[in-house]
Amino acid sequence: MEALPSLTFLGHSTVLIELGGLRILTDPVLFDRVGLLRRVVNPLDPGLYARIDVALLSHLHRDHFDLASLRLLGQGVRLLVPAGAGALMRREGFRQVDELPAGGALVVGSVSFTATHAAHGGFRPPFGPRAAAVGYLIEGGTARVYFAGDTDIFPGMADLAQGLDVALLPVWGWGPSLGPGHLDPRRAAEALRLLHPRYTMPIHWGTLWPFGLGRVRPGRLTDPPLEFAAHAAQVLPECTVLVTAPGEHVSFVP
Repeated sequence: MEALPSLTFLGHSTVLIELGGLRILTDPVLFDRVGLLRRVVNPLDPGLYARIDVALLSHLHRDHFDLASLRLLGQGVRLLVPAGAGALMRREGFRQVDELPAGGALVVGSVSFTATHAAHGGFRPPFGPRAAAVGYLIEGGTARVYFAGDTDIFPGMADLAQGLDVALLPVWGWGPSLGPGHLDPRRAAEALRLLHPRYTMPIHWGTLWPFGLGRVRPGRLTDPPLEFAAHAAQVLPECTVLVTAPGEHVSFVP
């Protein structure tokens, strides 16, 4: 298991990846409220997002881009953002901001980061910048991790498959229904046909819920990763599905 990173699922699209001596955080959403969304699982231990070296932003939608959470990391944190988002982050006082268009790459210490295409709109309504949406391929030593951000299936996923250890795939969203540009449990499992990872962890589920919706389809908070695991067992049985609750460390033991 020495080639594998340490992973902790903080909830929704936020994952702590410890690889190559770096503490990397994806799409940091750390508070109990984000706009009209509330966190419906336990608050996070601040130690999980302390001393972050690199934060990755996939796009500027509110459930992935939360300025208050980014400020918790400190304005000196290294931010990797999609094309079009850099000026906004610098205006907010962040001092180390790198824009990566899809295909763009950057090395931090011993870890390389490559932005990947995402089949998802990146516009931040109503007046936000028109930044792209991306995912990231993260490579350190012999470990290769794909963080998809928000995306639908796209043919270029097959280009990421060579030696892929872990795919962090969204399997739902933040409410009772799912709009275009997302993966549901079945389509996320279909993406495994292209990616062929050794392990996959379902993310983007079970964490955020709109105020006022109460018990409307509450199964959408718990069922998507289990549905994904069932579909994945049919599509790519050799891939181990790591169903991990928000706030918990990932165990690579099946």
